[in-house]
Amino acid sequence: MKNDKNNNYRVNEQIRVKEVRLVGEDGSMVVSTRQALDMARSQGVDLVEISPNAQPPVCRLIDYSKFLYQQKKRAKELKQKQVKQEVKEIRFGPQTDEHDYNFKLKHAKEFLEQGNKVRAYVFFRGRSILFKEQGEVLLLRFANDLEEFGKVESMPSLEGKKMFLYVSPKKAGVAKKSQQKVDRERREAEAAAKQSDNATTGNGGLLANAKISAEALKKLTEED
Repeated sequence: MKNDKNNNYRVNEQIRVKEVRLVGEDGSMVVSTRQALDMARSQGVDLVEISPNAQPPVCRLIDYSKFLYQQKKRAKELKQKQVKQEVKEIRFGPQTDEHDYNFKLKHAKEFLEQGNKVRAYVFFRGRSILFKEQGEVLLLRFANDLEEFGKVESMPSLEGKKMFLYVSPKKAGVAKKSQQKVDRERREAEAAAKQSDNATTGNGGLLANAKISAEALKKLTEED
């Protein structure tokens, strides 16, 4: 391919400087532009300016059509690798009940695991603005419950009749357990172990459960 005025690179006779730096597998050298054009013709390729701001401009002897194809292919691959992040909204009332809270918390975890950002807000309708402190407490609890899945970008802030909290997803990897969850799992393991110790050891099933509970407790201790 020869000259093309609709591209982002100057090619062949479009390059009007006195000299250029040719780069290739064997290194680089500074030659006159006329000499570089002669080399391109003799090799059946194009002289393509790839770095116009360098002194002198950097050029390559390549098949321009192939070069454009590789550039487009590389850009497409990069676009495919990029994760499209969306902002998912979670709406609360200042007096959201426990069932509704847990339902929305579950969805927020799913959004964050998918790589999306979560914008949670409490909407104060009419005189419910008097409960803005209650709304702030709710959002702070929400942030704490999402600790393993995301990080808070800013503390809850009131904008008009809405109080917002933004949570962005953590980087991919194994989610780190919060201290609150570790303590809860330890208590559950201790309770299971105690219950098994009080049971009849002659029963094979109970004995196996006691062994499993002890191993779970040991594992939790080692994680600390």
